[in-house]
Amino acid sequence: MNSSMDQLPANDGPARRRLLWFMQTGQRPWRELHWLSLMPHTSITALGNPPPPERVNHVPSRYRQPTKRFIEAGAMAWLRDLDDAPVDTDWVASLEPFSLVTGQAARFARDHQSRLAVVMWHNFAGSPLYRLPGYRRAWTLSRDQADFFLCLIEASRTHILDMGVEPERVDMVYPGVDTVTFHPPDEPVGEPVIGFISPLRASKGLDTVLAAYGLVRRSVPEARLVIAGSGEDEPIARAAAGADPSHVQFLGALPQREVAETMRRCAVFATAPRPTRTWNEQFGLVYVEAMASGLPVVTTASGTNHEAVPDPNRRVADDPEAVAEALTEFLSYDELRSKVSQFNRNYAVDNHDVVTQARRMEQAFERAEWRLGMR
Repeated sequence: MNSSMDQLPANDGPARRRLLWFMQTGQRPWRELHWLSLMPHTSITALGNPPPPERVNHVPSRYRQPTKRFIEAGAMAWLRDLDDAPVDTDWVASLEPFSLVTGQAARFARDHQSRLAVVMWHNFAGSPLYRLPGYRRAWTLSRDQADFFLCLIEASRTHILDMGVEPERVDMVYPGVDTVTFHPPDEPVGEPVIGFISPLRASKGLDTVLAAYGLVRRSVPEARLVIAGSGEDEPIARAAAGADPSHVQFLGALPQREVAETMRRCAVFATAPRPTRTWNEQFGLVYVEAMASGLPVVTTASGTNHEAVPDPNRRVADDPEAVAEALTEFLSYDELRSKVSQFNRNYAVDNHDVVTQARRMEQAFERAEWRLGMR
């Protein structure tokens, strides 16, 4: 089956806007740049490394990164060389208002008389990144110079307004997922298989899900757990699979299409995020991918993930017993699981189809352009 990218028209007409995207170090594929690249009437150039998988022009530039303490937009990293970046562009854009790369983008836009757009998820006013010198300077540049903040969740829009940015500079469009690649199986999954598919960081709660899974098996002894992802908690995943290989499977990191195939072999999806000093769950695209695949979702209430996980899915306390109770309910009642599966598929298609959301992002840019006299 083709992906949602193949639903786009072969030729949507000449580009009406040229956008230069400053990539973050460690930028994940199929996210912000992907959505921008699907916007109609838009030509995208990405500056950074490695070459992105999206259909965009790419100008390579390496990074300086003194420490790897934070990741992606929070990384202590900046682009080393901007000399080859195109200067004849309508928009310069980057991710998150406090990132060091966004600070570079702001200066570049100012120097070359381009408009500045900031794409953002962030909604945590207490983040220490707002107070650290380099990040504080980037935030000041964003706050004062950005012509347009494109928020990807309502909580982010509320946050940036609370930080003093004028409402006319702010718009919001929910992110999209590939609802063609992520689709339900032809027949409902009858086996009680739980899927944990996530970066394997401590903040994602694999330990809680494993403890909950042990409790689930008291009521559903045939239940199995599939774990996929990579990160610091890989030893925990490998140990769990090694201790009970007939019930727990660890697949490692998977490409997007294999993630979708794995979801179609599961009956319910589970994670258990928990906040850290610098991070809280903002949305969680994997929830929407699971819902597009027809999976009920069980997760912990964390940050603003209510925007991704609506009822009748389950957001519960960060407690193995609460997670286990919700999982057991879905695994034990086929009719409930079927109803939630159909609801989730419809919800994902109606609110998060990647082609539809890319068009809505293009409309948001167009509104900003009319306001700025660019049209």
